Amino acid sequence: MLLDAALLSTGIDDVAATARDLEARGYAGVWASEADHDPFLPLLSAGQATSRLQVGTAIAVAFARSPMTLAMTAHDLQRYTRGRFVLGLGSQVKPHVERRFSMPWSPPVERMREYVAALRAIWSAWQDGTRLRFEGEHYRHTLMTPMFSPPAHPWGAPPVHLAAVGPGMTRLAGEVADGLLAHGFTTARYLRERTLPALQEGLAASGRARDEVTISLPGFVVTGRTEPERAAAAAAVKATVAFYGSTPAYRPVLELHGWDALADELHALSVGRREDKWTAMRDLVDDEVLETFAVVGDPDEIGPLARKRFDGLVDRFSVYASYPAPIELWDPLMAAFR
Repeated sequence: MLLDAALLSTGIDDVAATARDLEARGYAGVWASEADHDPFLPLLSAGQATSRLQVGTAIAVAFARSPMTLAMTAHDLQRYTRGRFVLGLGSQVKPHVERRFSMPWSPPVERMREYVAALRAIWSAWQDGTRLRFEGEHYRHTLMTPMFSPPAHPWGAPPVHLAAVGPGMTRLAGEVADGLLAHGFTTARYLRERTLPALQEGLAASGRARDEVTISLPGFVVTGRTEPERAAAAAAVKATVAFYGSTPAYRPVLELHGWDALADELHALSVGRREDKWTAMRDLVDDEVLETFAVVGDPDEIGPLARKRFDGLVDRFSVYASYPAPIELWDPLMAAFR
């Protein structure tokens, strides 16, 4: 199991220096997310500042972009990083796609299947000279002239990883993707009993083996060097668990553990008008729920605990910390993975 890092968790002001530091400490890769920053621009700086570190998006919102524009960005990043770029895609949810990005929404699994196929058709046109003739239900790409066709490069098309929680998207990752980006709002039991069986169904449909798909997990971690730091970390992660738990798309994770009532309460609060609803939601997440979702321990304990919990379930692990933490806090974790 490899250890990665969230690139923007320490800020965006000096991405190059952060990436060099992470590479020197032994991290295998860095991921940039599409939250309050563009996910691609920091990876250009990170890739140019390093020589070994893999760089990827976890995630970029696919349905906010045309396959053509995304294919160009990914093609260029694969070239700029000398083959170290990973395109991690997510569908987002309907309100964000329609109301934040002002883009069309349709059932996401089949749309994503077509999206990945469109990307690969475009890359094939550039890399192999294949005539571009992609015509699907949602996307149509049938024009590519020499002026707008980037030159082929020796690193080929980037791998495509898909973010998935539910069985449909997880099966799709097994069918068409090079990797699965598990959501931080998951548990070892959910991975074992829901994620891996669905992934295996997709792999069987495509005639592939498990080792042909990389599973990455940004896992919740609660730690700190002092008791007040650990308490603050626990409160922050409880709030994050409550936020995700209030979303119907993630309800199956809670249901698997018998926490249906918690899902109901969190959702009711999230759509209500209480001024303190976010605090009230956080306080519904007790220590049992926290320790099921998060690796909890002192800094020198979390590495062995993470390995014990996720070995055999995921191939790459990174810390999902909902609280500010200096990079040195994770040095014992890095040592355990090294």
